Amino acid sequence: MCEKFDMISSENFDDYMKALGVGFATQQVGNRTKPNFVMSVDDQGLICMKSQSAFKTTEVKFKLNEPFDETTADDRKTRTVVIMFPCSWKHF
Repeated sequence: MCEKFDMISSENFDDYMKALGVGFATQQVGNRTKPNFVMSVDDQGLICMKSQSAFKTTEVKFKLNEPFDETTADDRKTRTVVIMFPCSWKHF
């Protein structure tokens, strides 16, 4: 599995960054950045999510439902767990 997504727009991202405590300068860059997003799964079942932009490229590898250490795009250290919820897709 390998999927690529291009960001078209984001809403309320500035408020989200403020709530996380992201610095003003990084907020300004973040609001102007429209990254490409690539998601893939390797042979060992690790999910790889890569966000690529002219500003910065970040990549995380993880297994669903298992905690992992992550460094966010604004260089914060976090302990993260990714879970997947069932969803239904609507095609227009």
